[in-house]
Amino acid sequence: MGTPEHKEYAAFEEKVRRTVYIDNLSTQVTEVVLKTALGQFGNVTNVQFIPNYTELRNIPQHALVEMETVKQAKSIVLEMTNYPFMMSGMPRPVRGRAAEMEMFGDRPIKPGRKIQCRWVGPQDPDFEVAKNLKRLTRRHAAEASSMLNHQLEDEEKLSKQQAEALKANYKKFEMIESIRLDGTLGRLARQYGFNVKDD
Repeated sequence: MGTPEHKEYAAFEEKVRRTVYIDNLSTQVTEVVLKTALGQFGNVTNVQFIPNYTELRNIPQHALVEMETVKQAKSIVLEMTNYPFMMSGMPRPVRGRAAEMEMFGDRPIKPGRKIQCRWVGPQDPDFEVAKNLKRLTRRHAAEASSMLNHQLEDEEKLSKQQAEALKANYKKFEMIESIRLDGTLGRLARQYGFNVKDD
């Protein structure tokens, strides 16, 4: 149990327990933004963005965020599960869950596990199975891409609605502020017998 391979794998398992998978991140979110946002839960030791291998460029990002302790990672997951957690330029809350070993591209091989790979030729009995799996993988990728497109369209609509609501509220605020500054508010308050505090 004390071989270097076992020690390396045990350290990796501990790293996974300290890591949170964050998704639905805006493409504007950087490592600094993530560290600042999650710094309230503890010390962020590492941020690794998961590469986007689809043809879509502006889909939400995903990241693996490693915390200093397992307790800090659990508190982030709990917070994001129970309350909306907004971050930089996204109309919907980001989501967080415990990381899994399969999410890490640099994961070590589990001690004692042997994997063998080989090319399958047309004469091989498994050739048709491999061909069907390849076709199924392409179909799955096309369906996933279509779903991402729909999600992106929904995000853009929601973002526009929120921007319009914000703009309308800002105009109302400007109007109220101008009425207060030019003295109209005070005159109206005196005329209708209201007590208005200027604070």
